[in-house]
Amino acid sequence: MALSQDELKKLVGYKSVDDHVTSGMVVGLGTGSTAYYAVERVGQKLASGELKDVICIPTSERTREQAESLNIPLCTLNEKSELDVAIDGADEVDPALALVKGGGGALLREKMVEVMAKKFVVIVDESKLCKGLGPGFPLPVEITPFCHMHTLRTIGKLPALAGCEPILRMGSSSNNKNDGDNIAVTDNGNYIVDLHFKTPLADPVAAANQLKNTVGVVDHGLFVGMAYQVIVAGSDGIRVAGTDGEKAWW
Repeated sequence: MALSQDELKKLVGYKSVDDHVTSGMVVGLGTGSTAYYAVERVGQKLASGELKDVICIPTSERTREQAESLNIPLCTLNEKSELDVAIDGADEVDPALALVKGGGGALLREKMVEVMAKKFVVIVDESKLCKGLGPGFPLPVEITPFCHMHTLRTIGKLPALAGCEPILRMGSSSNNKNDGDNIAVTDNGNYIVDLHFKTPLADPVAAANQLKNTVGVVDHGLFVGMAYQVIVAGSDGIRVAGTDGEKAWW
């Protein structure tokens, strides 16, 4: 019997905590359907007493609510600026372990937390693996509401993003479906532009830099040079790429 996508997500979510979280750590908790299981596992191990003195930093209001319901002790980066490990999913992973994140709308808080972790552990099922970032999943960019259409047009003209179609996210900010008439608003009160590509990004590093240097852009969903390890659940079981794992095989 092949495992369902949810069962695969649970496997990698649990493994990431079992492998990387020990008592006394400061842990970043990601956002989304795969990270959900990592949060669940932290809660289980704290409740059983297997983990002690762990404090966690959530990357969204949804994750905060889930963690609170499991009695996981929480703080923010204001109290703890250094994390031992952060665990989160991704929307796309390329062979250099560069990621697209932000389908769930939490990219700014995710990046703020995960960039401060000694280890950023990424958990995905094999459907998220790609040869090149872009065509498989739109790249989210968080922008200020002020003059948002101007910023959208500016992003669309950046050289490293040539060929993209920028689309303002509507409805719920926690997915990139057009599921409402109002502009989607993030936990931070910002808007999101989803960049749709027909061909892979030629240079994710240049794209990241040009986006970050655009006035009106708060941050973007390219997470480049950040992943310590990527734990992948697939039809042939769990495999690990990156540090202490194998070279990317896709």
